[in-house]
Amino acid sequence: MSTAFSQNLRFLCAEAPSIAQVCREIGLNRQQFNRYLSGAGLPSAHNLRRIARHFAVAEADLFADPARFAAARRPVAAPNLPAPLTHLGRGFADQARHLRRFLGSYHGYYRTPTWPGQVLRSLIHLKEQDGHVVSHTFERARAADGSIKQRSVYQGLVALRGGRICLCEAPRNDLGAISETILMPEHPHQISYLQGLVLGVSAGASRRPFSARTVWLRLEEKITARAALAATGTLAQDSPRLDPKIRRLLGADTPLTLAPDVFPPS
Repeated sequence: MSTAFSQNLRFLCAEAPSIAQVCREIGLNRQQFNRYLSGAGLPSAHNLRRIARHFAVAEADLFADPARFAAARRPVAAPNLPAPLTHLGRGFADQARHLRRFLGSYHGYYRTPTWPGQVLRSLIHLKEQDGHVVSHTFERARAADGSIKQRSVYQGLVALRGGRICLCEAPRNDLGAISETILMPEHPHQISYLQGLVLGVSAGASRRPFSARTVWLRLEEKITARAALAATGTLAQDSPRLDPKIRRLLGADTPLTLAPDVFPPS
């Protein structure tokens, strides 16, 4: 069992820049991790879960037959795409191995013209699917007077390009506009807070394009999906429920909205 585990662990680590980086990202001692790699020992249940979570694999799979384990994780040839989609499609292929440490759930924060003077908190899930990294974003908000009710679900693809996380999403109903987000960790080895810019279209009647700063806060595993979704909505900029660090990273700027006469409402 330890032999299969060590071989599978070495297979996963072969895609990482260095073993030292893997240890830092998981939070394990390098000497201890080397014992797992050599087959001299097995991790505790707690450390096994941390390793499996980091590489986005099932704990039981780490003890599977090494040949089957490797075969199941070799890059799948991308399907033939129509010529206009080939260039962009390739950019999102085989991204799971690059973005594995970012997989999980986040609360995203940004200001939008739909909710002036407030910060919108959304829920984002990043997960692996057929070698790609896909996103599912949920936005729920409602004005006190009932004049605006926002319930949006987006799906998209994620790629790590030039050291930046690039996300392209479209509403699940295929009727709304495509949005784009570019993120970077606050520090190279810190992934709790991701910050960047979002380009989208407001949910109000004007449907005006805008750009704004955005911050993603990684959620702890103990937070249930129901609780994470229930926490979405709008927050006043001075709300005590808004993390002071989120407020600082968002800054005091308001969304940059294109002039009304550039794209008049249809």
